[in-house]
Amino acid sequence: MEHLRVLLSDDHPIVRRGLRTILESSSDYEICGEAGDGDQTIELAYRLLPDIVITDISMSPTNGLEVTQRLHKSLPQAKILILTMHDSVEMLRAAALAGASGYLLKSDAEELLVSALQSLSHGDRFVSPSFDRSLVDQLFGGKSHTIGSA
Repeated sequence: MEHLRVLLSDDHPIVRRGLRTILESSSDYEICGEAGDGDQTIELAYRLLPDIVITDISMSPTNGLEVTQRLHKSLPQAKILILTMHDSVEMLRAAALAGASGYLLKSDAEELLVSALQSLSHGDRFVSPSFDRSLVDQLFGGKSHTIGSA
């Protein structure tokens, strides 16, 4: 299996460092870049052409939902994983409408980040297990994967 090229995007350096630490423990992932805001994320994604972009929602001046929408339209081959503290159906719905491939709560990241990326790399969707499976299927359509849901 080739390395999956991952672009990390979060306005908190410590979050990016933690994600890097988790992903560098596996030989399946290559961190191709890091961005501290939405505008930088878009610029790096266009230049680096990552397989997966992991982005927070709450960034400025361009938030993660806008980043997702723009990248989904212009780089449809890139999978976008929203990594967020927002445990809300409204934000999940907004992420799905923007074109996200997955939605992972930061509280689940240490345990489920690698599973989420594996799902995305196989063409599946991934959503944190606290969300109702039927809602996830309705919002994302097609194949979706959650851990620990019925």
